[in-house]
Amino acid sequence: MLQAARELLAVRTPLDAELMVSDMIGAWWGKRVKGGDVEQVLGEGLVDYAAKAGTPASLTLLICLAYLGTARQGAKAEGAALAMMEGGVARPGWADRVGAVKPTGCYVSRDAYGDQDTVICTFAYRWGEAADRPQDRHALVMVVDHNMNGMARDAWVSSHVDKLLDQARTEAEADPMLLFEEIEPQQARALLESAMKATREPKTPPPVSDSYSAYHAFARSRLKALPPGRKRPAPLHIEAPYSRERRAMLAAEFLSSDAAEHLSDPSAASRCADHIIDYGCEQDFNRPMRVSPVKCETFLLDWLPRKVMLSRAEQEAMPHVLSAWVRFAAGRTGLPERGLRATQDAVWEATAKFPESYRDPTSFGLDLPLLERLLPDGDLSALARRVFAFPFLQGMHGDIDLDKLDPADQADRRTLLRFDHVGDIDEEHLAWHEEIATRLWDGDPPQLWEAAQRLLDLGHDRHDVLHVLIEIAERIGGDPEELAAALDDIADIPDEI
Repeated sequence: MLQAARELLAVRTPLDAELMVSDMIGAWWGKRVKGGDVEQVLGEGLVDYAAKAGTPASLTLLICLAYLGTARQGAKAEGAALAMMEGGVARPGWADRVGAVKPTGCYVSRDAYGDQDTVICTFAYRWGEAADRPQDRHALVMVVDHNMNGMARDAWVSSHVDKLLDQARTEAEADPMLLFEEIEPQQARALLESAMKATREPKTPPPVSDSYSAYHAFARSRLKALPPGRKRPAPLHIEAPYSRERRAMLAAEFLSSDAAEHLSDPSAASRCADHIIDYGCEQDFNRPMRVSPVKCETFLLDWLPRKVMLSRAEQEAMPHVLSAWVRFAAGRTGLPERGLRATQDAVWEATAKFPESYRDPTSFGLDLPLLERLLPDGDLSALARRVFAFPFLQGMHGDIDLDKLDPADQADRRTLLRFDHVGDIDEEHLAWHEEIATRLWDGDPPQLWEAAQRLLDLGHDRHDVLHVLIEIAERIGGDPEELAAALDDIADIPDEI
């Protein structure tokens, strides 16, 4: 990277340099390294290495890293760069202008469904007349996907600012399904910072564009040039959280509406409506009334099969209830007729796939009473880890009927875990088994079950896996971040376990 940084000495503008270094450090964005955080191991390691080199190329790289790096990288890079400049190391004439930008406008292009926001933030350099030169104006463009927890999915930079804005306005004027408007810089910053945080949170590689990593550092730093504020991001139309009472009232309004009059099973329709509303509140920023083809398909074919235990009656009713909900919500939100038809078409296309996507939990070989004990909250995604934590839930053990013990009850858990061991067991060790079982039951932290699955996939015995998890939890203590990091690092069971 230090050799590649020699090219920085040949660039003519700070924008070119910032984009080059953003692309360079994007090489490790989202990656994992053993033994620490990737930004610390590679990012801070690069700063230290560049500081020792003491060359004009390394100084130029440090100046860019002071602006583009993380807070720790920036502080270290700035200190090292100042020391090198005091020592007389030469730097390009544009180096003093790195990051010296001011925002000149923020805009959003939004589809009528509310699926996606394309946010455009324009900037110019502050120094002298340079801010008025076209080559110094530029736009950061980021795409926010509200069907993916509001994450940033794509990013790029354009120097053709006027052309970009004119094209967005023209497209919105020609298509009633599009809206283009200017927003306040505080709103743009709040929305994009939230979106970048959502992109960073998934433990699996997020579904972003190939170019996202190259512009990630640039975007993160440019957002700091926007004024901070606590204003609600306008493009999201985020509502206040829905209380249980408010959700129940909304369900009642729907069930008494003309859209729902053809539903033949009121009981199943009511429970299905509750799931639709819960999904909109918990997965879509408190927007149960927002409907779109993508949102409905994701709900029916992805979220429901992973998260919710439906009865047979609910499985049959759900597509019909969802279709009725689309008509109800579209009328309330003013979704154009074209959007309503497209959403209804998507629902019925997904309906044909729903029986295959939603596998009845009773087909797993577990009877309904057992499923209800394992899933009192109806969270279908918890089934595998809870079965792993409590494998003995049926039959007689001496004079104790295991079918009557509740794994959700703390007292019964200790009894169930005793039956999971042959012979006497130390009470302290049993307490650690209970700690791990409780964490697996709650999914806290999610890395615990992820680590267990990796070890099981390698062919290790269940008890050996549990003992590895116990050893890590006992060694780390109560620090949740350290525990999550240690669990992420598990690749196999050490020989000494």
